[in-house]
Parts: sequence; structure tokens; C-alpha cells
Amino acid sequence: MSFTKISMIGAGVMGEALIAALIKAGHAPEHIEIFEKRPDRAQELCERYGIKQGSVLSGSQVLLLVVKPQDLEALLDQIKSRISSDTLIISFVAGKKMNKISAALGGVNPIVRVMPNTPALVGKGAAGYSFNEIVNDHQKVFVTDLLNAAGKAVEVAEDLQDAITATSGSGPAYFFAFVESMVKGAVDLGLSEEVATQLTVQTLAGAAELLQTSGKSATTLRENVTSPNGTTFAALQSFSANELEKIVADAMKAARDRSIELS
Repeated sequence: MSFTKISMIGAGVMGEALIAALIKAGHAPEHIEIFEKRPDRAQELCERYGIKQGSVLSGSQVLLLVVKPQDLEALLDQIKSRISSDTLIISFVAGKKMNKISAALGGVNPIVRVMPNTPALVGKGAAGYSFNEIVNDHQKVFVTDLLNAAGKAVEVAEDLQDAITATSGSGPAYFFAFVESMVKGAVDLGLSEEVATQLTVQTLAGAAELLQTSGKSATTLRENVTSPNGTTFAALQSFSANELEKIVADAMKAARDRSIELS
């Protein structure tokens, strides 16, 4: 069994990443259609990927929802009479629970909830996904193949989706904020912004690659580079004195709590 009509509503930055992942996962571009309210954007993506603009939702076997949370309720009301009961609904909408989506569509559709993140744009995403009880094995394979084509993905119980949001969903922004701070710190020490940026980005990219490929824990790698009373030790002592661990934990809790509020 293969899917010959895959529809997507919303084709912004994340939508484009998912189009690329669908094609990478082996789905023919001619089987992919998008519904995008900006005509220029829709035409751009159709020309770039060889997909097509959608006209009607009827017959869609898979429907990806890639819209803003505040737009979801009205959208579900618009499409509920246009999709079949066996259409697989994959929601990439932050904070919105599967039972609410299901209820709005009549309570009969297989639903998947996904929290992606922006590195999916370069095939390095990290996503958490949850299935409702109606999703069948073939549909599960479709979902995992799609998400793994965009990076790495893990299945979690839906009540952990808010924790996923706080970890990988919002996580890239934590990293970018840290980069900004390191660059500013380096500039304050006398480096040019260009040099500071190059060294910071390469340092963090290299550290991430080392962590991913070495088979060693972050703790071990940190200890390996920290000599007693050395320069790194002094920096880490400053982090500790300013309660870095608490700062990060509090920020993640704030993200988790906001995700709960959105649901």
C-alpha cells in the first residue's frame, strides 16, 4: 500500500522542510499537494520541488497540518466535511492535543501529534511524536520514515509532548542565544565580531559533532577538557556560581508551562 495523495495545509519554513523530507523519504513529488494562502509562496514551492497546488481535500490519504496554533480551530471546522474518516492527520501545531483535533473532526480519524524543530530545514531535526489509538502500522511507518528523513525522531506518550517542546522544540533558540552571548563576550575581550562568530560557531559545531560521534557522555567530555585550576575550570566555576543549571532548568520549565497553556 502506498499513498498517492499527500496534502499539506501551510507551507511556510517548516512546511518546506517537510516537503523536502517527504521527497527524501521516497514519495513522488506529483503525489504531494499544498494549500498555501500566499500564491507567490505556493508557486515558488511547486516550481522548486515539482509538487502541485491543492484544489480539493477529498481523496487525501494523509493530511499534514502546519499552521499556527491560533488558526487551528477555524481550519478544522473548514475541513471536517472534506476529509474521509481514514485520512491520516499529522499535526505539527504546537501545544494542540490529539483528542481536541479528533473531536473537531468527528472522532474517527487516525491522528499523529508531532513537535519538530527548525534544524529539520537542514535534515538535522529532532522531533517527538505521538499516535492515537486509531493509527495503523502502515501509517506509523509513513510517519517514522518522514520524520527520520528530516533528522531524528522519538515516539513519546502524548503527556510528554510539553516536555519535548521545552527540550527539542524550543531548544535551538537556547543554542542561538548562547551563541549570541559567546560572540558578545569574545568581542568584549577584543576579537572582531567576524572572528568571534567564526570561532564560536565552529567551536560549538565541533563540540556537538564530538559528542555525537565519540560515544562519550557530555559529562566525560567536559571533564576531559577541564584541567584543575585551569582556564576552563575558571569559566565553569563562573557558570556554577551564577547557577547555570538552574537558569536552564527554569527556562525549560517556562517553555513547558507555556506549552500546557496553549493546549
